[in-house]
Amino acid sequence: MKKLLFGFSLLAIVSSCKKQLPVIKPTVITEKTPNDTDDPAIWVNPNDASKSIVFGTDKKTNGGIYAFNLDGKIIHEKSIKNIQRPNNVDLEYGFKLTDSTKTDIIAFTEREKQQIRVFSVPDMKPLDGGGFKVFTDATELEHNAPMGIALYKSPKTETIYAIVGRKAGPKTGYLYQYELVTDSLGVHANLVRKFGNFSGKKEIEAIAVDNENGIVYYSDEGQCVRKYYAEPSMGNEELGCFGSEYFTDDIEGIAIAKYKNKGFLIVSNQQAHSFNIFDLKTDAFIKEINLGTIETDGCDVTTVALGNKFPNGLFVSMNDEKNFFFHDLALLDLD
Repeated sequence: MKKLLFGFSLLAIVSSCKKQLPVIKPTVITEKTPNDTDDPAIWVNPNDASKSIVFGTDKKTNGGIYAFNLDGKIIHEKSIKNIQRPNNVDLEYGFKLTDSTKTDIIAFTEREKQQIRVFSVPDMKPLDGGGFKVFTDATELEHNAPMGIALYKSPKTETIYAIVGRKAGPKTGYLYQYELVTDSLGVHANLVRKFGNFSGKKEIEAIAVDNENGIVYYSDEGQCVRKYYAEPSMGNEELGCFGSEYFTDDIEGIAIAKYKNKGFLIVSNQQAHSFNIFDLKTDAFIKEINLGTIETDGCDVTTVALGNKFPNGLFVSMNDEKNFFFHDLALLDLD
């Protein structure tokens, strides 16, 4: 959620904090979208990683999911347009369509239609029959407007789930988790649980999942980064609520960088125009970095080498000038 800052003293504090952090310049800045960028997802091409695609939402009525090549150019034939306020997007590999057919998928929220959408990648075909309605039991309009989404692939069953957040909701059971399944009639999204605490201060938008360890993280924007099991059978106990003292105001986009023996949680410190990095195992704060973006909502990361331009992996972050910044991952100095 973007927020205008009023009052000279607060602006001065934010500017001062930004000046103290050296700017790590992006490797690539993408072409601009028509309206309002919000959240990215990276698809790693299994046949040629240098031809991977970054998908990014353009959040507006008649917005879209724009596809970018690694030079930051829009791939119009891979973009999905005329979507009613797409908010967040995520990607997963190997969704089972039949006993012998699998496809990679992207899923994104369509706020004004109170639904999520699911498309195959890279052929960009809809798999959802026009969309799956979410939060259908909500009695207040804001409580059924989906915003955040993350896909989780169970290492136990290979089932893919969509975990969805919304503009407003109850203090408990704020997130809904849907199982994506295929039968003779097509693809379906079946609600399997409601979970997750909410402070009630702002909203929950950014969600990210550590597939390997089965953990979901989300930003309770005015409170903390919350942590739960992603596997429904593991229960709804909160595993952590951390990081609040390191953020200026809104806690926003979350990305998870995994290496062989360690991992990092990268979280947008939105009003400070920076990112806070935490240890994935201990939740301990490591450092704050400035990547040059303004009021970042969403971000995504891969540690896979993507050709000569991004030999160390790729970090993508939304910039509040209708574009996205691409950084070679080595520039963040994580590993």
